[in-house]
Amino acid sequence: MPEVRPIYASAMNEKTQILFSLLCFSFLLVSPIESNGENLALSCGASEPAADSDKRKWEPDAKFIKSGNSIQATASYQDPSLLSTVPYMTARIFTSPATYEIQVKEAKRHYLRFHFYPSTYTGLDISNSYFSVTANDVTLLNNFSAAITCQALTQAYLVREYSLAPTERDVLSITFTPSDKYQKSFAFINGIEVIEMPEMFDSAVLVGFSDQIADAKAANLQTMFRLNVGGQDIPGSQDSGRLTRTWYNDAPYIFSAGLGVTLQASDKFRIDYQKMPVSTAPADVYKTARSQGPTGDINIKSNLTWMFQVDTNFTYILRLHFCEFQLSKVNQKVFNIYINNKTAQADPTPADIIAWTGEKGIPTYKDYAMYVDANNGGNEISLQMTPSALSRPEYLDSQLNGLEIFKMDSMKNLAGPNPEPSPMQANEATQKEFQNDKKTALIIGSAGGVAMVLAFSLCFTVYQRKRRFPGNDSHTSIWLPIYGNSHTSGTKSTISGKSNNSSHLSNLAAGLCRRFSLSEIKHGTHNFDESNVIGVGGFGKVYKGVIDGSTKVAVKRSNPNSEQGINEFETEIELLSRLRHKHLVSLIGYCEDGGEMCLIYDYMALGTLREHLYNTKKPQLTWKRRLEIAIGAARGLHYLHTGAKYTIIHRDVKTTNILLDENWVAKVSDFGLSKTGPDMNGGHVTTVVKGSFGYLDPEYFRRQQLTEKSDVYSFGVVLFEILCARPALNPSLSKEQVSLGDWALNCKRKGTLEDIIDPNLKGKINPECLTKFADTAEKCLYESGIERPTMGDVLWNLEFALQLQETADGSRHRTPSHGGGSDDFGGGGAVAVHVAGGGIRSEEHDVSDQSDDNGGIFSQIVNPKGR
Repeated sequence: MPEVRPIYASAMNEKTQILFSLLCFSFLLVSPIESNGENLALSCGASEPAADSDKRKWEPDAKFIKSGNSIQATASYQDPSLLSTVPYMTARIFTSPATYEIQVKEAKRHYLRFHFYPSTYTGLDISNSYFSVTANDVTLLNNFSAAITCQALTQAYLVREYSLAPTERDVLSITFTPSDKYQKSFAFINGIEVIEMPEMFDSAVLVGFSDQIADAKAANLQTMFRLNVGGQDIPGSQDSGRLTRTWYNDAPYIFSAGLGVTLQASDKFRIDYQKMPVSTAPADVYKTARSQGPTGDINIKSNLTWMFQVDTNFTYILRLHFCEFQLSKVNQKVFNIYINNKTAQADPTPADIIAWTGEKGIPTYKDYAMYVDANNGGNEISLQMTPSALSRPEYLDSQLNGLEIFKMDSMKNLAGPNPEPSPMQANEATQKEFQNDKKTALIIGSAGGVAMVLAFSLCFTVYQRKRRFPGNDSHTSIWLPIYGNSHTSGTKSTISGKSNNSSHLSNLAAGLCRRFSLSEIKHGTHNFDESNVIGVGGFGKVYKGVIDGSTKVAVKRSNPNSEQGINEFETEIELLSRLRHKHLVSLIGYCEDGGEMCLIYDYMALGTLREHLYNTKKPQLTWKRRLEIAIGAARGLHYLHTGAKYTIIHRDVKTTNILLDENWVAKVSDFGLSKTGPDMNGGHVTTVVKGSFGYLDPEYFRRQQLTEKSDVYSFGVVLFEILCARPALNPSLSKEQVSLGDWALNCKRKGTLEDIIDPNLKGKINPECLTKFADTAEKCLYESGIERPTMGDVLWNLEFALQLQETADGSRHRTPSHGGGSDDFGGGGAVAVHVAGGGIRSEEHDVSDQSDDNGGIFSQIVNPKGR
């Protein structure tokens, strides 16, 4: 245990030291440090000021601590999903009650944000950390465990944001109190932000009780969700009013198959705030929207629905942001709004954006209050929109641009219970992972908003109870980014100490990815010893290696004679340096030195999926494990298609590019052929065909037009490969059986599919599960891409198939990890960022043409369409 560091300076001699200490102590008692009315960001436990990845300055916290002993600590492991080392890699540890005092302006509302990274600090067991936090007289957290919360949400770190009501006090006192219910309990904090904000709240009618008002102006609030509906994530650095709020994409919270369509104004379209404060929401929120779509006959019979899980016995303020940027007349788009199936805004006074604002381009918002009663409806909030038939509008449609949900304090309390990890996560996240073993990186990441496992828990329960979304009991929702960058080790070589980035890579990619020297790689692989080869692919050989003394890695070394060269090398780094997801491989770094090109990944102990399906002496996979692996891979692909900043098409989905870690968690790998697109207005990318025979989308092959549905086709082949345990192509068989995709479809349609499934599985698959699985694979292989399901749809159906199998096996029910709707194809789908590791192994020859311009990797991809 390191020494407790005093918060006052030492002096020249003993007497001076005593006198100086007393003066400092008395000064702290009567004079809290001022923040000068500016935003204050404290990097707790830090000794020097530092800047985060957005160049925002964070200062040490020591001078703001009024009372209590503390320990400055450094995290023993840096999770790759951390967006920045500041403030997360240092912490302030408290073993007894301690208080920060920060001078603020009285009668002003303030944002208070806490940053928690539950790592291992100076030998302390993070699982022992339970504590409470109060701000002045408001309880924000009670018996809180950041470790349990991160485990349940599969996140590496947490951000908790509160909006504190104005008071007559000019001092904000923040007290951390370790729980007395547990031995060796301690409190910790990594970062604190205090931000002066304008008064943005007023009263709101309590939905379902037209005569009752919720006074948010006098309330302390906790931010539960903040969503840029229909648009991409907006980082804090691009927020309006210097409030540094982050707005997340709403897709994870869409209920059922009704994704609707996303709308986007042109970059030149001007948002005119008029009398509304610019700080209400950034212009980008009002330039995107989600609507039901162009088909009025379908819209009038359906809802556009979002589902959120919250703490019970609290009142919530729902702020709905609107801005019309297409229509300009009253009664062109009129719709009803319901919250928890109760009327918020509906006939005879439905929502009409133009009637509210007067013209297009003018934003507005509406606040509604909803009380969530544990005895009447459970821990959920649903938001539904549907066209108003009574008003006979020109277009039968509805629209939402942004959404914020705030929890109001009850008797000066905002604290909720710790979440309970789902049974599925209990299988995937072990205590060892919570100890941050370097060999098994903590499989947790961020989220866009909320507890991603919350949306994960939707599917099966929705199937059983169409209007219900219970999720985990006593779960507290929080919000975090859906995707993030890695700042693992910078670009500095641990041996050479140099940081000369590759001239071929963008500065951002090079800055987010560690660069290794050739000597490091040779040392770690014993000079590329052939005994360490664990795979061979189109790029070159893959070696098992060790870096930093004990961390196992997979090193993919370029073959100078390979058709895959610098373009694939750059593409892999450019993409994976920006992506972090539990079901994607984690790129540790690269080496471009001495004529060598190497990519370094976390080592995947169990190799490729194919190694466990056929032509192997390894034990046969159970059907349930195969389903879980398929679900994991589907999650990774679904994230690529919808969760990252731009749509990403993998273009080489196959069983050798699905890797398995020591816990059987599936990771999608090999992004050298991938395509991305920032401009979502086009329907496809025209490109020379690349991929692997047997998995190629025939429509893509014929027309050379690539969409994300090409990945869906390839994944359909993978599903049949999992079911039948045979290669995608087998030239030794008869003509009609050479292609597994064609042969399986033929057998499926003739009703003889059971004749070709893996003999090891016969009699072990529930018939309903088999039907659902086979139907899903069949739909993936439809000839026309537009008729194929999305990966979100595929994920929902696979989760449901797993539920059918577990029910038949008499297993404990597990809630599916993807938000869905009915028992058929449901859209939406949660995405969470996770740490993922992956060694690379491959055997197929890729279809490749070097005339393809990989400089045009960033191309147009199709918009999501309503179904």
